[in-house]
Amino acid sequence: MLTVELVSRLSDEQIQELCDLSQTTWWGQGRQLADIRSMLDRSDIIVAFCETETRHLIGFARVLTDFTYRAVIFDVMVQESHRHQGLGQALMEAIWQHPRLQSVEAFILFCTPDVVPFYQKCGFTAAPRNTVFMARSHEMVL
Repeated sequence: MLTVELVSRLSDEQIQELCDLSQTTWWGQGRQLADIRSMLDRSDIIVAFCETETRHLIGFARVLTDFTYRAVIFDVMVQESHRHQGLGQALMEAIWQHPRLQSVEAFILFCTPDVVPFYQKCGFTAAPRNTVFMARSHEMVL
């Protein structure tokens, strides 16, 4: 049986594994290790699962927040071989239960239509009709 541990900091080996895991997502393809390190240093909250015995990274999510009004969840990822075991939902629960996020008014995330049912199970609803997603970037992957 798989046993996992929730961590808030990644070892060098786990950071490499996060870089590799990012390559399996549509939004993270091409991310470089140095940029992953920079992203981790600048993220407010990191939640990750690793296998207890091997310490291999198997799930990850991060939050950018003002700790009062809004928290935006990014990069929710679970190793393909470990999907459909409740780890994605456990990552989301770790975010909700995080002591530093208890006073946040609203959590926001962006996702593709195929994962909407997953996030609905986690309590998310569609944004109000008068809300529009907008982006500006030099080379942002949307």
